[in-house]
Parts: sequence; C-alpha cells; structure tokens
Amino acid sequence: MPLSRVENPCFLLFLFVFQAVFILILYRGGASGVLRGFVESRRVVDYSKSHDVYTNLSLLAPAGGTVLPYCSVHSPIAVGPLTITFDVLPSERMIIQKNPFVQSGGRYRPPHCLARYKSAILVAYSNQEKYLHQLLYYIHPFLQRQQLSYRIYLIQQVGNGTFNRAKLLNVGVREALKDEDWDCLLLHDVNLVPENDYNLYVCDEYYPKHIASAMDKFQYNLPYKSFFGGVSALTPEHYMKMNGFPNTYWGDGGEDDDIATRIQLAGMRIVRTPLQLGRYKVMDYNRETETEEPRRRPASRHNTGKTWKDDGMNSLEFKLLSRTKHPLYTNITVDIGYVPPFS
Repeated sequence: MPLSRVENPCFLLFLFVFQAVFILILYRGGASGVLRGFVESRRVVDYSKSHDVYTNLSLLAPAGGTVLPYCSVHSPIAVGPLTITFDVLPSERMIIQKNPFVQSGGRYRPPHCLARYKSAILVAYSNQEKYLHQLLYYIHPFLQRQQLSYRIYLIQQVGNGTFNRAKLLNVGVREALKDEDWDCLLLHDVNLVPENDYNLYVCDEYYPKHIASAMDKFQYNLPYKSFFGGVSALTPEHYMKMNGFPNTYWGDGGEDDDIATRIQLAGMRIVRTPLQLGRYKVMDYNRETETEEPRRRPASRHNTGKTWKDDGMNSLEFKLLSRTKHPLYTNITVDIGYVPPFS
C-alpha cells in the first residue's frame, strides 16, 4: 500500500469507522442484529396516526409457481402503530372469516413466500373467553403482517384448583417442541395486545428478550428494572439453559421475577424491545380503569439461587388430557396437580 494513502486523513478516518462497525457487529451478535436495530431506530413511530389491525391483509395471496421465494427481510405490509379498542367483542366466526389463511390449530404460513422465522405463541389460560377473543382478533393479523410462520397454543389447566401459569407454560413448551423445531417461544399473557407491528415477535439470538416493555397500565414504562412479565421471547436453547419456569408458583405473580433471576444465574441477561415499540394495551374487564401506578418488585418467597437447577423443565410432571385443533388455536388441556399441603 502506498505511503501517501496510509497518511491520508480521510483514509484513516474510514479505517477507524470500519473497525468500529466491525467490533459493534461482533458485540451485538451478527450483522442481522445490527441492521435490525438500525432500521428500528430510523422508523418514525407516531401513535397519533394508527392503522386498523387488518390493514394490508387483503394483499396476501398465494404466489404463482411451485417454488416460493423467501419472504423479504423487512415486511413490506407492516404498518407500525395500530388502533386497539375493546369496545366490541369479536365473535370466533368473525375472526375466522377475517383470517382466511390461518389453518386448523391456529397454524399459519405465508401464502406468498417462505417465512424466515418460526414462532410458537404460548398462552396459559383459565376461563378468560373475552380476553381470548380480543387477543385472537388482534394477534393473528399482527403476526401475518410480520411474515412469520407461527402457531398459537392455549394451555389450559383442568379443574378449579389454584392457577399455575408458570407450570402451564413449561407444559406448553414441552408440547410445542413436539410439533416443530421452533426458532422462538413467545410466552404471552392472554390480556395483552400489542400496539405496533414493528414490534417483532422473534427472538434475540443470544439473550432472552422482554417484549412487553411499555404497558399502558404502567404509563408505558417499566414498573421496575428487572420486570420480565407480560410477553417475553426465548429460544428453546435459552429456555432449557435456565431450566424453564419454576413449577412451584401457585397463584398470581412472582414467577416472572424468578425468571429474571434465573436468566442471570444461567449466565445470560435480559434484552428489551425499545419502549416506543414495545407498547401494549392491557385488558381488564373487572375494573373501570386500565391504569395503575408503577409498582415495586415483590419480595420473593422462593430461594431461586438454590432451587432453579432442580425446579423447572427437568422436574416437570403433568398428565395430558386432550390436545385439540381449533380453527384459531391449538388447545392443550392438562392436569398439573394441586397446591402441595406445605405450600
């Protein structure tokens, strides 16, 4: 290389920038992660200009020919902010009619291209039909515009015993992985609806991702720093590395904070969807208002540091009672037992 080029200030600046970008790519986990972060940061998100959740779905149609191309890296039919309202309760028939490409069991593959990503949506469920209908009405078109291959699983606990969301999600992961080698496991509360389809339902390559980073009931902020509730995305490898959720959380709350601790103990960290994209509406038909003050992290009754390796996927016990394909989801009904007398 000629000496004059090495001493040229412009060339030296170019070399410095190139090296910095290369280091950033390695740190962030590959060029795709950097590109996605750059594109998301460049998008203008204006929630005063929202779109109907079924916008652009009429553009979906089977492609001609026998060989489908891969879907584009960035969906051309995504619209960003969505209009979310719970004033009208949609019927199952209406949802089916508006989602003609959703197959039995809540399975969807883009009709016009080969999806680059496969995501399983796992919902622990307990007699919340109103919430379920609203979620299905909004989540199916949301996911289709992202050009994902996906299936929605409903994991239902039999009987009237104390609800155990964490154990039901472990069951859902076990059963979903029997169907397909999913790229991403989305753990999704039934009463949360995303407000922006730029909020991608895909996993981070290296770390568990908290997706519901800005709920309306917390004034679109985290209630506390380690919060991991609502909607989260983990690869099967992430999930097994931290031994899944604990099976011993009966009743409401606590398991998400246990997971945040498990992630750290397993040598990982939490990454979050930016607040401007990770916005969610919270359904609550039992209260007049959907807002509440941010809260502090509740004190744990479990010694996670001592129990996480023994309480989780490796100790999961349940009885599968039925597995039924409904038009909009796959229903898994299980007997997971009852609260132990010493709990």
